[in-house]
Amino acid sequence: MRRRTLLAGIAGALAVTGTTPALASGRRVLHVRPGDSLQAAVDRVDGPGQTIVVHPGTYREVVSVPATAGGLTLRGAGRDPRDTVIVYDNANGTPRPDGSGTYGTAGSATFTSAAPGLTVRDLTLANDWLRADHPEITGTQAVAAYTYGDRTHFDNVRLLAHQDTLFTETTALDAFDRQYFHRCYIEGDVDFVFGRATAVFESCHFHTLRRDVNFTPKGMVFAPSTARANPYGLLAVRSRITSGAEDGAYKIARPWVPSYETTARPSLVVRDTWIGPGIDAVAPYTNMRDAYPWQTMRFHEHANSGPGAVTTVPENRPRLTAEEAARHTRRTYLRDWRPYERP
Repeated sequence: MRRRTLLAGIAGALAVTGTTPALASGRRVLHVRPGDSLQAAVDRVDGPGQTIVVHPGTYREVVSVPATAGGLTLRGAGRDPRDTVIVYDNANGTPRPDGSGTYGTAGSATFTSAAPGLTVRDLTLANDWLRADHPEITGTQAVAAYTYGDRTHFDNVRLLAHQDTLFTETTALDAFDRQYFHRCYIEGDVDFVFGRATAVFESCHFHTLRRDVNFTPKGMVFAPSTARANPYGLLAVRSRITSGAEDGAYKIARPWVPSYETTARPSLVVRDTWIGPGIDAVAPYTNMRDAYPWQTMRFHEHANSGPGAVTTVPENRPRLTAEEAARHTRRTYLRDWRPYERP
């Protein structure tokens, strides 16, 4: 089972929640070690610009960072993100313990943040809920990270789940909140990078999982739900897409037009990216619902390479011109916020 292999080789003992983390003397830094609760450390944040250092180990708990924790940095103590893992196993259809219903997609997240200016680095966020273990549950979305604060920055973070791994959202329907993912590894199977945020993925690795089903497509990498008024949605640049599945089993994307925002016009640009054979090169996009065909959305590519980027049916692969591509860069998407210029 994948749950048994997901965390294999990770150093440190399983953390037991409830122990108070240590505050470094004279500094605005909290240290969390195996046996401590990461959520307890988050709850102790009492002002902007604080740091939580999470030491190597596996922390099985749900973590929620409130909007009041602006400017928080959450980082693993080492440089290898595999050493520090925050993981839980709720799904959309998992019943809440209090009997009030199920968690829903957003509520299933292992890690949730509403904090503006959040930085997360050098660790793993995972949801190891498995469909095979819960055939009675039909709501199979199981989110690893749900982020909806402006200026959210993930660097050298692993994001692991199956369906709906990373939910890149905004604080309001009319907000154009920005998120930047650098050197991240993101894996899943269905719509595993999705949402309404303006999000840039630079030098990231997207990996589609092998899925034991008898139909294709077996899943999609992206499912943007960009507001119509927002000129910029999801941008993947200088990245790569690989697969553990057979050739052509996956699509690059499908548009998500939520029932609560039927005016959405999803936007995705994949450029300067290596696309492996796991992506269907002939028809790399598909519909989520026929009422909102992908051809009417803002899906484009530019200067991609690899077997999954070969163009055989030009109308199935909308291309940006060089002039158009100049308007789809990390700088135009993130505007006056430039996290990529930080040391």
